[in-house]
Amino acid sequence: MPDESPVLTSETLRRAPKVLLHDHLDGGLRPATVAELAEATGYAALPTTDPAELGSWFRRAADSGSLVSYLETFAHTCGVMQTEEALVRVAAEAVEDLAADGVVYAEVRYAPELFVERGLSLDAVVEAVQAGFTEGTRRVAANGGSIRVGTLLCAMRQHARALEIANLAVRYRDAGVVGFDIAGPEDGFPPTRNLDAFEYLRQNNAHFTIHAGEAFGLPSIWEAIQHCGAERLGHGVRIVEDVKTDADGTVHLGRLAAYVRDRRIPLEICPTSNVQTGTVRSIAEHPLALLKRLRFRVTVNTDNRLMSGCTMTSEFTTLHETFGYGLDDFRWFTINAMKSAFIDFDARLALIDDVIKPGYAALS
Repeated sequence: MPDESPVLTSETLRRAPKVLLHDHLDGGLRPATVAELAEATGYAALPTTDPAELGSWFRRAADSGSLVSYLETFAHTCGVMQTEEALVRVAAEAVEDLAADGVVYAEVRYAPELFVERGLSLDAVVEAVQAGFTEGTRRVAANGGSIRVGTLLCAMRQHARALEIANLAVRYRDAGVVGFDIAGPEDGFPPTRNLDAFEYLRQNNAHFTIHAGEAFGLPSIWEAIQHCGAERLGHGVRIVEDVKTDADGTVHLGRLAAYVRDRRIPLEICPTSNVQTGTVRSIAEHPLALLKRLRFRVTVNTDNRLMSGCTMTSEFTTLHETFGYGLDDFRWFTINAMKSAFIDFDARLALIDDVIKPGYAALS
């Protein structure tokens, strides 16, 4: 049940410590940066070069109700991220923007294979992004802030490079890469197409999450968990299709939903994005509220801050306004996320005990 906290302001929620597990680097650029990088790199396909108009265009284009159409907006952000200098800048700015939003730990993901059109190697892409994350973290610290960022390397599920990207993730795991993911269109591209990559990751004791249960339903979740061994579900919101509610309010979990809940498999839920892609009809109808009430391991995420015009603060604010959630609820979401992060146990515990709990206590 929502707690009895007084009405929260967006500023209070901005100050609350937050943990973000599902955020795409190429979905979170500043509009002005997109325009400036387009000019610097000779990318001429932008619909407009005015930053305000460009930001609005991305949000309108993403409000399509279709994951396939939503994904088409990435042609422009990826188009301006084809040089080392651009990757360093975008990564550093992402860290600054997240820290300004109160995020204390983030796992930011991207697909290295999308940034090699102008000749960069996969290794050069990873090293440029890591340099950017390091620089962004340094800038935040210089301004008195603190944030830790881990990297997730994605393979595009419609391509055939998953094992190659999994190998890259393992090679760079001591340089800030904390895990692996597959992304892209779900329908027609089941996670089992990449079984060799997941087997390789398991053999190397590496972490991975899988986009599942967004554009495609329960079969993609079942495959991701039972065939591939996913530790977390990217979105996973359609697990609710295995939850039945009687007219009297009695809830029944199917075997898959019960397994996900009982095993505490984290759901990387992205409320605004889920509405934009047509996965759910509205925030008010979002199954996050039911899944939270049933004590699934729900986490709240941004997905793509540029396309969705959102931040962690705005997602929290929307949930507060829609469901009446208070600080205790947001603390619960945040600790869920921190428990589910792909860094070592001691580091997770330190952030929970030394940063997150004191931060919420101070706000209360």
